[in-house]
Order: sequence, then structure tokens, then C-alpha cells
Amino acid sequence: MPLTLFIDGDAFPNLLKPIVYRAINRVALTTYVISNKRINIGESEYINYIIAASGPDEADNKIVEMVKEGDLVITSDIPLADRIVSKKAYALSTSGKFYDESNVKQALAIRDLMQSIRDTGELTKGPAPFNQKNAKEFANHLNQFLNRHIKSN
Repeated sequence: MPLTLFIDGDAFPNLLKPIVYRAINRVALTTYVISNKRINIGESEYINYIIAASGPDEADNKIVEMVKEGDLVITSDIPLADRIVSKKAYALSTSGKFYDESNVKQALAIRDLMQSIRDTGELTKGPAPFNQKNAKEFANHLNQFLNRHIKSN
């Protein structure tokens, strides 16, 4: 079964666009970039852009609707990663962290806890700004995943 890549285009870091673009073309990877507004990673015969209906979670819902077991989704949205993992697909965050059945529920619980703390008015530190180190970590994990997947098919 061929691998399809889905990219949650909302809040996709610019530093990752050339990395993902090269990977897509290197392995001829069918890709869908799904977002609420036009996101441009680059023009390629392998990249399809889909603008989801406006509204909260519409892009996420479209990704979940389309993803199949074994596909890869790039997202930093932990609730979306949880939905992806439940469909036996892979979720890779833009910081290079893979979510699977062993860690996605814990990540979701921590996210929800931090949100409830913020909802009480407590000031919490947000994530550190995305940087080159994050991009390198992401590229390494993406390439390792693609190399393993391509060799196994």
C-alpha cells in the first residue's frame, strides 16, 4: 500500500517548507497540503493543495477523513495527532516528535492540563520559537521514516 503524506498546513513553519518539498520530490511522494487558507510549499506534480471549509477543525476533519492506515501526517496539533494515531497512521510534529499509541494520550493529557491552567488565568510559558535546531531534528526524523518506509515497500 503506497504511503501518502498529509500536511496540516495551518501554522506550518516556513523553515520546513524546503525540507519537505525536497523529500516529496526525492521519493515521488503523493502529498496533500490541507489548510483553511492557501499555503504554498512549492509546485510539484506530487503536491495537491486542498482548502478546507472555514471553521474550527475543518482542515483537521478533512485530513482525518482522507488519511488511511500507514499514511504520514505532519502536524503540531496534538488532538489531530491523536485522531490520526487512532486510524493506525503516523503523526510527526513539526519539531520532529513522532506520536504513536505509546505517547499520544500522554501528550494530549499534558496539553489539556496546560490549557486548563491557562484558562484559570495563570500565565504559562508558551513553546520556544521554532528554530534551525527544530528544523534539523524534523528533517532527520522525516528522512529516517521515509527511508524505512520506502525500503519496506
